[in-house]
Amino acid sequence: MKFSRIIKTIFLLDFLTALILAIKEIFKPKKTINYPFEKGQISPRFRGEHALRRYPNGEERCIACKLCEAVCPAQAITIESTERDDGSRKTTRYDIDMLKCIYCGLCEESCPVDAIVQGPNFEFATETREELYYNKEKLLDNGDRWESLLAANIKADKPFR
Repeated sequence: MKFSRIIKTIFLLDFLTALILAIKEIFKPKKTINYPFEKGQISPRFRGEHALRRYPNGEERCIACKLCEAVCPAQAITIESTERDDGSRKTTRYDIDMLKCIYCGLCEESCPVDAIVQGPNFEFATETREELYYNKEKLLDNGDRWESLLAANIKADKPFR
């Protein structure tokens, strides 16, 4: 008889503690946001949609070393290149199959000139699969669109590289 009374008292204390905690939470500010209209803050290390960057003079950064193609575990990157008059290489084709991409960031880490980066965009849903095959022009457009944010993210991430 005494043992059951102790158990009932413990359960009652647990119930009251939980009730007090719930009442406290009611008066705290809400943690949720109204997503489509309000956006949360994204980390500088976020790995979203891919982009190819350019130098400030407008020349594309990619030197066609093909390290990103070699390191990609999903084999989602295809690069073709030609040699310029001065002996350096230039990419003629840079394709990423975003359906294969696993967003691991190895392409970004292997690039010696920070040409390929993963940008801040995570809202790139499409209606057809063909729209997820990114060519060089689409990647360069992404880079041009987000260049200021990409440069700031790379600068913020420098201590960790």
